[in-house]
Amino acid sequence: MELPDPLRLRTEFAEEARSERPGLARLCLLVGAVADPARGEPGIDAAEVELDRLAGELPHRPATPRDWALALAELLGTRYGFHGTESDYRRLESSLLQEVLRRRRGLPILLSVVWLEVARRAGAPVHGVALPGHFTVGFGPPDGLVLADPFDGGTLLSPADASLLVTGVTGAPLDPSLLRPADPLEVIRRVLNNIRAWAAARPERTDVALWAVELSLLLPSHPADLRYEHAQLLVKCGDFVRGARELESYAEVVAAVDPEAAELVRGRARAARARLN
Repeated sequence: MELPDPLRLRTEFAEEARSERPGLARLCLLVGAVADPARGEPGIDAAEVELDRLAGELPHRPATPRDWALALAELLGTRYGFHGTESDYRRLESSLLQEVLRRRRGLPILLSVVWLEVARRAGAPVHGVALPGHFTVGFGPPDGLVLADPFDGGTLLSPADASLLVTGVTGAPLDPSLLRPADPLEVIRRVLNNIRAWAAARPERTDVALWAVELSLLLPSHPADLRYEHAQLLVKCGDFVRGARELESYAEVVAAVDPEAAELVRGRARAARARLN
């Protein structure tokens, strides 16, 4: 029997995340489909077609990493107007790939996903660069790396520019290890963290926080306290039985290292069950 659509989408997300080579576009598109199940698979297919179409519009096969970066900036940043603004941080759509492709606006990490997927389809030597607080895209090998900022329409970043971005967030200079390729699971974890942060600032959107946490729990690895966050959200949503069970399960994990904290969590589980009366 075919699974109901929301459940099927989550099952597909888990299978993709745990596959030998997780597909970044597929993972991001499944997040978008969970956010708007009404669009489902047709929306995923349409987004894949759009990425293929954009890749087909690159006029030639550039010779150097810098040429690739400039070609992508001209196509996506100048011709199609993909970029971001501060207001995009206040919109959930800025974290959903289908919507970013439609609006041509988004957060740095989702705009970078567009750059990555279009460039990859065209054969570019490209990877994501997860700088603290500002995701970018790198072209070429480490000794000749060219960085581009999709949030700024694909502007090329000098080493000094990149160092300034990092220093502004961390207060420390750029560590070369930060320029390593970001793997798809690292990217999708960061996307989901952004969605959780967006929802946390909006108590009325507990529904968004819940599905973002539940998708995060489907990744191959996650912090243990994510289960506590999940339990709290279930209780907020009125699912007291599941919330209490999650709290009790989390308490068992915590008990081995902090018995007092575990007892506090068990107390919250009992309080959740009491709300059923």
